Amino acid sequence: MNHSLLISTGAIVGIAVAIVVVLLIILFVGAYNSFVRLKNVVEEAWATIDVYLKKRYDLIPNLVETVKGFAKHESETLQKVIASRNIAMQASTGEAKIAAEKELTNNLKTLFNVVAESYPQLQANTNFLDLQNQLKQIENELASARKYYNGTVKTLNTKIEMFPSNLVASMMKLKKYPYFELDSEEERKNVKVSF
Repeated sequence: MNHSLLISTGAIVGIAVAIVVVLLIILFVGAYNSFVRLKNVVEEAWATIDVYLKKRYDLIPNLVETVKGFAKHESETLQKVIASRNIAMQASTGEAKIAAEKELTNNLKTLFNVVAESYPQLQANTNFLDLQNQLKQIENELASARKYYNGTVKTLNTKIEMFPSNLVASMMKLKKYPYFELDSEEERKNVKVSF
């Protein structure tokens, strides 16, 4: 009788261990799949930002050419806008793209401030007004896309840091993604495009 009691106790322990192992495997697979899904959502959100940035990059040369016709003395400001646009277009990492975008936004603000103060005749130029409205719309779309991206990054980064999913994240070699945020109060203001 003692022998059969030992076998049944051993069987119970074996079944319990098997259940724990199966549960751990299920938790690991669930966390792994969750990370894959979240990573793909973050990459999709970044791709959306990229689309709006491309629209912005395509608009900037037209805007610069229109301003050139009126503001012949602002070549340095115009060159800074084009140079920062080119740097932003060539940025290959998320961090580099975010930094380049900050610089481009600052240079666009400078351009609009100079034009608004020194060249009021641009207010009547329909081509400039159309470009101004397009840029305003793109800036609004970018703001929404950045907000969505930051929300998805927050979800992923939180999961990367929380226990026990952080164990799976470290096995997957996942690192926190950067937020698309602005550094200063001045940068937080919208690009002024009305004259």
